[in-house]
Amino acid sequence: MVYVFPAIFTPVENGYAIRFPDLPGTNSQGNDLANAIYMARDALASWLDYLIDENEVIPNPSMTNNIPLDDGQFVTMIDKDMTAYRRHKNSKAVKKTLSIPSWLNEEAEAHNVNFSSILQEALKEHLGIQANQK
Repeated sequence: MVYVFPAIFTPVENGYAIRFPDLPGTNSQGNDLANAIYMARDALASWLDYLIDENEVIPNPSMTNNIPLDDGQFVTMIDKDMTAYRRHKNSKAVKKTLSIPSWLNEEAEAHNVNFSSILQEALKEHLGIQANQK
């Protein structure tokens, strides 16, 4: 699921300070605008991931026109695809035990088959997961 939250950017001496008014404690900083947006996405993902893991309620985002700003501050909406984030984060390998006929095992070993790779490819195809998805 993609979440979108407003972030307040405050110019500081070495870039931008960032905070999410709807997610207390979610702060970050970046040394230029591009880096600040990248860091804001990272902070948003980390905080949402925590809320999801703890089965906490994810608040509704504020409307940007309802957020009070100080001089020089501005609001930008920051998005994060948490399905992709969590899939990538949880892509560590797990061991599975399976059974195949001995003749098939012998034939595959004779051809130096990488069993893990073949199984992953077959599972992705079976589940309709594109090759570039994790």
